[in-house]
Amino acid sequence: MLAPVLLKYGSEGQKAHWLPRIKDGSDWWCQGYSEPGAGSDLAALKTRAIRDGDHYVVNGQKTWTTLGQHATMMFALVRTGQSERRQEGISFLLIDMASPGIEVRPIITLDGGHEVNEVFFSDVRVPVANLVGEENRGWTYAKYLLTYERTGMASVGASTAALNWLRSIAGKARRNGQPLLDDPLFAARIARAEIELANLSTTALRVVAAVAGGGAPGAESSMLKIKGTELRQEISALTRRALGPHAQPFMPEALEEGFNGEAVGPEGAAAVTPQYFNLRKLSIFGGSNEIQKNIISKMILQL
Repeated sequence: MLAPVLLKYGSEGQKAHWLPRIKDGSDWWCQGYSEPGAGSDLAALKTRAIRDGDHYVVNGQKTWTTLGQHATMMFALVRTGQSERRQEGISFLLIDMASPGIEVRPIITLDGGHEVNEVFFSDVRVPVANLVGEENRGWTYAKYLLTYERTGMASVGASTAALNWLRSIAGKARRNGQPLLDDPLFAARIARAEIELANLSTTALRVVAAVAGGGAPGAESSMLKIKGTELRQEISALTRRALGPHAQPFMPEALEEGFNGEAVGPEGAAAVTPQYFNLRKLSIFGGSNEIQKNIISKMILQL
């Protein structure tokens, strides 16, 4: 996800060094945006980077850092200046996760998984050469990058696969002796999801075509983020309904390779409930859907 901002705002040296490593997977990047007290209100971030010769000295904390325990690098927003307008004092830094002074602490989720983390910075030295663009203009770069993230969160492919599986399950499940897919109320909800997915796909293709023509995602990315995440949540909810009691047991061992026991329900049912709960986050991360509605109002309706 870092590539777009490097292509537009990175120096030639940064492009030559980092882009090939992104392409071949030499580095695994994590995102250092959210902090305690600075999530939806990202401009409230407090992690500071103070210039010291050819380095910045970084102190602070990031949270909800997805897969940060595996990352070799982080692209982070840090505060480098003070201004009446908080967004004007933020910079965009590339930080080596092996640097002395970085501590990654796991946040264990309700299902026992380790997906997200807290990251602490104590006098971490980062070369000034790792500053993307100009100092104190990181908010501009972060907003630009987020439009690409939100466009990708339309997740047309994932929703298409999930909807196809849902139709397969609903065709085999029975209600009053008939396939669930023939139940008028359930069939209507599937049909509504199919219509929304078709509309979402068309809109996503239009945005991609505009970008290919030299444009950049704007308020459309917020629309795609809202509709795409809501659709994935709806399909997940319908899948749980279609599986009925088979969606209730959570057998972590059934998800492991080589499981030899007897799974409950159809193949894949064991993952449905934890996935349902995990997908609740989609309408929050990447900028909550409520924030996206504010963005649309400001950019299109001028409210």
